[in-house]
Amino acid sequence: MRRLLKPAVWLLCLTPAASLVWRMYHAGLGANPVETLEFETGLRSLQLLLATLAMTPLRQLSGRAEPIQLRRTFGLFAYFYICVHFSIYLVFDLELSPLKLGEDLVKRTYITFGFTAWLLLLPLAITSTNAWQRRLRRRWKTLHRLIYPAALLGALHFLWLVKKDTTTPLTYLAILAVLLAFRIHWSGILRARSAPEPAP
Repeated sequence: MRRLLKPAVWLLCLTPAASLVWRMYHAGLGANPVETLEFETGLRSLQLLLATLAMTPLRQLSGRAEPIQLRRTFGLFAYFYICVHFSIYLVFDLELSPLKLGEDLVKRTYITFGFTAWLLLLPLAITSTNAWQRRLRRRWKTLHRLIYPAALLGALHFLWLVKKDTTTPLTYLAILAVLLAFRIHWSGILRARSAPEPAP
């Protein structure tokens, strides 16, 4: 069963990309294909970031090791979709113009949030290997805590982008808030357990 788990996660993560490619060549992507590609790749990246953050609580609640073994896969696929999302924006919206990118970063808050999230996740993707984990030791965990502000910025990027019905982005923000609250609560439990017993 464990042998099938990782291929199943790969299939789950690749299915949205395969679906977009199939629709692009067969069913079409609607009246605005670029907007569809940007929206769906951005949404998948946020979903996978939340899935990545959910692995530690799932491990702690279940007592099983499998969620931690899958956390890296979810995280790398999240960054893959973010890179595709950003590339589509750079190529089709900005025509690879650094000047236009600079203007958008100054004028559009949601672009600033999204770009910053991408930058924060870049070192996490680079140092995701076991070799980097051994090299950085304790600093590796500190560095990889950047996923928390990156996920928050990604959720805010989505919220700022939506102009009318904000139900969906607010739902993702609520899920993120629950995951972060669990993390804070669990860290408090661990600190309490490790604290020395008071003297009688």
